[in-house]
Amino acid sequence: MLSKTLLCLAVCTLSLPVLADTVWLKNGDRLSGTIKLFDGGKLLLETDYGGAIAIKLNKIATLQSDQKLLIKQDAASGELAKALQPAAEGQVTLVNGTAPKTIELASIEQILRPKPFVQDLVWSGNVDLSLDYKNAEHTTEDYEVDFKTKARHGDWRHIAEGSYNREFRDDFMVTDNWDAEYALDRFLDEHWFWQGRLAYKRDKIEDVSRQRTIGTGPGYQFWDNELGAFSLGSLLNRSDYEYSNGNKENFYSVGMKWDYNRYLLGKSVELFTSGELDKPLGAVADYALDAEAGLRYKVTDWASLHVKAEKNLISDGSDGDLDETHYSIGFGIGW
Repeated sequence: MLSKTLLCLAVCTLSLPVLADTVWLKNGDRLSGTIKLFDGGKLLLETDYGGAIAIKLNKIATLQSDQKLLIKQDAASGELAKALQPAAEGQVTLVNGTAPKTIELASIEQILRPKPFVQDLVWSGNVDLSLDYKNAEHTTEDYEVDFKTKARHGDWRHIAEGSYNREFRDDFMVTDNWDAEYALDRFLDEHWFWQGRLAYKRDKIEDVSRQRTIGTGPGYQFWDNELGAFSLGSLLNRSDYEYSNGNKENFYSVGMKWDYNRYLLGKSVELFTSGELDKPLGAVADYALDAEAGLRYKVTDWASLHVKAEKNLISDGSDGDLDETHYSIGFGIGW
């Protein structure tokens, strides 16, 4: 009995390295970890000894992995491999249940992990902080905090986001506003979902002092994987505007929302944009745009630097139009 137990322990011990993905380098080194993705000429390997490591393709001799991976040799199609086996230098063998196929590493454009159906709660998000101080003819101080978080469980996805912005010019406050939004998505299949959302914005400086919106409508998730996500949604909204002079306006509108992010250079750089364009019903010239776009550079696994542009535009066909463009550079944390 003791010998059988020792034998089992020995087999388990010897099997542990096999469970990890392996990358052989052309200089003879071997790295073990988990292949996260390959894109932009770099392979991202997650290790327990050095975190995420980006490896240039021209430094890799061959690969081995026991996980299912989507191998894309062009932008239009891909092949799902059940495993990767090492081959001659500059090559890798795809194991897909039929005859193994050996391909050139240089022919691979992307390697992605297929995203499984979400059973447990998956939570992600980021908080961006920015501070701008200028001491010239006018002294300007600008503070901004933005957050966005998503939680997915099964067919349900929760999205919460908000921001706070305050700006002083010569000790006189010229900007003071905050906003918050919550959206709940119910996925009907892999791509289509139905969304309901609540949004509120408070501005103590501009003519439009309060905005309240409730909306619902269908959306489509084009993709959501290791390289990023892209979704579009159409909403029927009920909006309430309250102006600084006490006037109020209630109306319905149709809107289009977008949310796009794309990781580049082994997930060290993120390109992102999101926003909404609304058209009030029954008013030909009126519209509202709230959008942002920017770049985020990861300094560590959780810290990042960002540059961002934000646009807030409300046109009501009068001199009271609101048109703001804001640029910021700052520090952020992500999870």
